Amino acid sequence: PCPLCCPQLEGLCSFLQLSTCPEHLLVRFCGWLLALTPDLSYTSAAILAEQLFLRRVLSLTQPPSRHLMAALASFCSKYSQPFCRVLVAAVLREPGEGAEQTKLVCELVEECLEPDCVRLVLSQVLELPLSEKLLPVVQAVLGRQVRGPLLSPPGFLASFSSAGARTISPSLLVALFQEVLPPELFDLLVLTLCRQGPAFATSLNYAKLVTAMLTMYQSQVS
Repeated sequence: PCPLCCPQLEGLCSFLQLSTCPEHLLVRFCGWLLALTPDLSYTSAAILAEQLFLRRVLSLTQPPSRHLMAALASFCSKYSQPFCRVLVAAVLREPGEGAEQTKLVCELVEECLEPDCVRLVLSQVLELPLSEKLLPVVQAVLGRQVRGPLLSPPGFLASFSSAGARTISPSLLVALFQEVLPPELFDLLVLTLCRQGPAFATSLNYAKLVTAMLTMYQSQVS
């Protein structure tokens, strides 16, 4: 069993004022966490992710400092699953635009998270109603997931024209994503994009997402 139960660990975090300690000390603390043996339990890591980062991240009004980014990357390198379940989920569900928080999640997806956690982030996004805030996160996830030289089917470009984007063909999306996402996650992505696409007919972020899809396969598109 863990030496500290949840209330004790939360109490210790509060006593040490981890949620408000200077960020350069946060980096050192995360480095110490990585050196601990045995590893933290999932529950303990989730509590620490909340205590160390949640308040800091949700209160961001400008890009995070290099110290905060270093601490986040350090923690994610070993405890990315509880980090995503606690912190990323909270950011995605936070009401409002949350521009800095969204940028931070995108950067973590692009630079820090392992592939299984990248897919976890996508599954968390797809549990929510699609919004302008979430579209860049989807784009970041797809940028990490797409690796294979898939061929675009005939009519692909036409389906993403200004008129066709309003009614995306599921079969075309199948051809694009079927080899790079787990089947259940792929199916949910297709359904979400098809069902909610009409709401983004004039969305710049939606257009960026579509453009990114096309750019990834530029050499295969005729």
